[in-house]
Amino acid sequence: MSIGARSVALVTGVVAVLGVPLIVSITARADDDVLLSHRHPTLASSTGSAAYPAAQAVDGDPASRWASAGGPGTQWLRVDLGASRRIDRVKLFWEKSYASAYQVQVSDDGASWTDVYRTRSGRGAVDDLKRLTGTGRYLRVLATERGTEDGYSLREVRVYGPGPAAAVPAGTPTVAPASVPPARTAPSPGARTAVPAVAGLADPVKKDYALQLVASAENSTLNWRSQYGYVEDLGDGRGYTGGIVGFCSGTSDMLAVVTAYTRREPGNNLAKYLPALRTVDGSDSHAGLDPGFPAAWKAAAADRVFQRVQRDEQDEAYFNPAVSLAQTDGLRALGQFAYYDAAVVHGVDGLRGIRDAAQRVTKTPAQGGSETAYLSAFLTARVREMRTEAAHDDTSRVDTAQRAFLAASNLDLNAPLTWKVYGDRYTIAAS
Repeated sequence: MSIGARSVALVTGVVAVLGVPLIVSITARADDDVLLSHRHPTLASSTGSAAYPAAQAVDGDPASRWASAGGPGTQWLRVDLGASRRIDRVKLFWEKSYASAYQVQVSDDGASWTDVYRTRSGRGAVDDLKRLTGTGRYLRVLATERGTEDGYSLREVRVYGPGPAAAVPAGTPTVAPASVPPARTAPSPGARTAVPAVAGLADPVKKDYALQLVASAENSTLNWRSQYGYVEDLGDGRGYTGGIVGFCSGTSDMLAVVTAYTRREPGNNLAKYLPALRTVDGSDSHAGLDPGFPAAWKAAAADRVFQRVQRDEQDEAYFNPAVSLAQTDGLRALGQFAYYDAAVVHGVDGLRGIRDAAQRVTKTPAQGGSETAYLSAFLTARVREMRTEAAHDDTSRVDTAQRAFLAASNLDLNAPLTWKVYGDRYTIAAS
């Protein structure tokens, strides 16, 4: 996550993401894989309280979650798929209490387990584990080290394979793989009431508007597609910043990009930097990255696979969680963009904190409140959060962009759009 545009350095002299993204549908991708885990029986090593049972990790509800008991130690969540299934892909949607070390395991009897994936560099948010090879009736997420001071919490565990999939109950929303899930129309007992679904940033044209808006603040350009090879150290304590939304060597997302790229192309010219990226994660250090990493990143930018990886990480770590959360709150395109921009700068956990602060002031549309009043409260909370860091002293990406659209009552983010960021003026013309 980059927390400032290159223009910040010029102006100030400082070289200075449940919501659950897709998919609640049967189809997992373009091939024959299907969602195997939806509303299947679950078991957990513990629950923090009766409000967070294991079943909520497979219910498709972005507002619910499983949470383990607090404190250190190993915890696990098990899903019974009903019969032995081949498992190709698992998506884990973590609450802020995530596992920094965990294993994904399969078993036929629920007693003897085989790892299909393991990591000691978990970063929370969304882990999309693809090209897995495993078969079993049971799948278990075994969390062994905490990423926070709390226990572990998962909003969703989604298991995909060739099928057959369990029948999805009537009323479960379905979306195409390339879109974002609509707000729920049949909420579970105790859940907040959802408003009718709107297209918002699921519209590819408006999604592109959102990407241009972010690029104006992160890269001082509207041409976000030209930024795959961007890389520099902004002096903001996050090490190298690069790519289309400012992936950082110090905040895990640059490591995630290079890891995913290496899975797809093992011989790529960035693979040799993976050990160094793991070492510097969480710091501003360049140890093991200099002098060759920036040149290697720029060279990789010509590879369409690397470009695809950046777009996927952008979507799965920031765009999809933010937009889905905004839809849960009943927000249209402007609100969805405001959530996405907050996720890019502050992370999805930071977005949730800003959202919580706004909801202490007023209700969301899904709760029966005014969309305009809620967005105003959200942007106020966002600016307050930005000003806690010196690199965010310039809040124009909110003040003279998002607030300008809100003042014009442009809740659907319709073009033409005109705004200013760091004193520079930008326009998206009406199509």
